[in-house]
Amino acid sequence: MSTRTALVTCCDRYMGKAIREKFEELGIKVIAGPSLMHSEQDVNELVANAGDIDILVANLAEPPMTGPVQDIDNENWNLLFDSLVHPLMYLVRAVTPQMLKRKSGKIIAVTSAAPLRGIPNNAAYCAARGAQNGFIKAVGLELARSNIQVNAIAQNYINNNTYYPDDIIENEKFLEHVKRNVPTNEIGAASETAQLAAYLSREDCRHMVGQIIPLAGGWTT
Repeated sequence: MSTRTALVTCCDRYMGKAIREKFEELGIKVIAGPSLMHSEQDVNELVANAGDIDILVANLAEPPMTGPVQDIDNENWNLLFDSLVHPLMYLVRAVTPQMLKRKSGKIIAVTSAAPLRGIPNNAAYCAARGAQNGFIKAVGLELARSNIQVNAIAQNYINNNTYYPDDIIENEKFLEHVKRNVPTNEIGAASETAQLAAYLSREDCRHMVGQIIPLAGGWTT
């Protein structure tokens, strides 16, 4: 069986490192995308240079910029959409033609559970992540008939270097917050996201399409 190739974006941020390590452990060749991708040109060049892509992991992250709705700054709002929403569309649009030609492919977006429940004072972030989830749901249904499986891992309270780094999850006050709000009473390991991505990337994972899968310790379901 030939080696499959995965393009994992922003490999040094969010869930990139954990997913890359898991895929390489499984014998999947990983092409590591740069930490930031805002422009259509950056995305198109990355995809063109990657060649045949069997698996796209759209791992995109940007801090939430917390604040009340009346104080949402246009620059911050645009940055969230430029970092999370537009690159996701560029990536999916760029890889879809080759996957359609082969009638096979996996697209996995690492998004967020935030818009599934809503977080006060994080309306801009929820809006951007919600746009990601809506896009993946529609694309997943559109491409399913061409044997291309598109799904999203909508996570929260998972250890990662962008939102829940080690220093935060070791903070006693934060741990009390977790115990009050997360039914599992803990922060999930990055390996759980990586294992779910590995499952979604399997060639025999064919019947799961257009799903926004919460991975948040029961914070939302």
